[in-house]
Amino acid sequence: MAISQINAVQSLDAPELTLYRTLKRVEEHERAGVLVAANHKVIKRLLASRFTVVSALLTPTWLEKLEPQLRARPEAIAVFTADDALLETITGYKLHQGALAVAKIPPLPDLITVLNNSPQPLLLAAVEGIASAENLGAVVRNCAAFGAHGLIVGETCGSPYQRRAVAGSMGTVFEQPVVQADNLVATLNQLRARGIRCLAAHPRAGATKLAHANLRSDCCLLFGAEGPGLTAAALAACDELVEIPMPSHMNSLNVAVATGIFLYEAVRQRD
Repeated sequence: MAISQINAVQSLDAPELTLYRTLKRVEEHERAGVLVAANHKVIKRLLASRFTVVSALLTPTWLEKLEPQLRARPEAIAVFTADDALLETITGYKLHQGALAVAKIPPLPDLITVLNNSPQPLLLAAVEGIASAENLGAVVRNCAAFGAHGLIVGETCGSPYQRRAVAGSMGTVFEQPVVQADNLVATLNQLRARGIRCLAAHPRAGATKLAHANLRSDCCLLFGAEGPGLTAAALAACDELVEIPMPSHMNSLNVAVATGIFLYEAVRQRD
């Protein structure tokens, strides 16, 4: 199958190019069950993944570079080429640089499947209230970098398949197991019932310092948005509060930074 057609386009008005014209309308993409990958590095990861690729919109230069991977795919992919001037009219040109692709979002694994398919000791991360797509994408990237067996995305978070989240993950979202929880607190309770300790990244008097927390056994690390932090219900569903020691005039870090520090410490302890 591979490439079904290569069409040079002079305009973005064709119906099959709608998703490329509407990059800011992320809700439309989610309703359609698709994602948009922007920039060649992310597209290369997409083409190496199990995600079904629908189409690609590329400059002739990027087509030449990506064509071998495109032709190696099993599905039929519609490829459109356009010059830089036309692609510069699409939102975020500095980000995509003339290389975009649309793929279907596959059915996501449920929690039990992720738990049963992961080696022990389990290392999970969970997030609550992350509205920033860039931050959520960076969290996904950290999980992939440090070998987290799964990322649980709470119902108050954005989608990790939004264009900016996919870009922020540098395409690691195509590889990282992600569970979307309809009720994060219930999911945390479900983990605890299976003997998986839930630790909240939350600075508070009496919280355990990160270096003194036991991250060697099965655990799930919970992170909230910078500013509002974690809700009282989420904190109550955790076994322990853990903090990164900081000077008194600092009380929080960007969630992506904090996630990286916690996951690194877990890996360090396990090594």
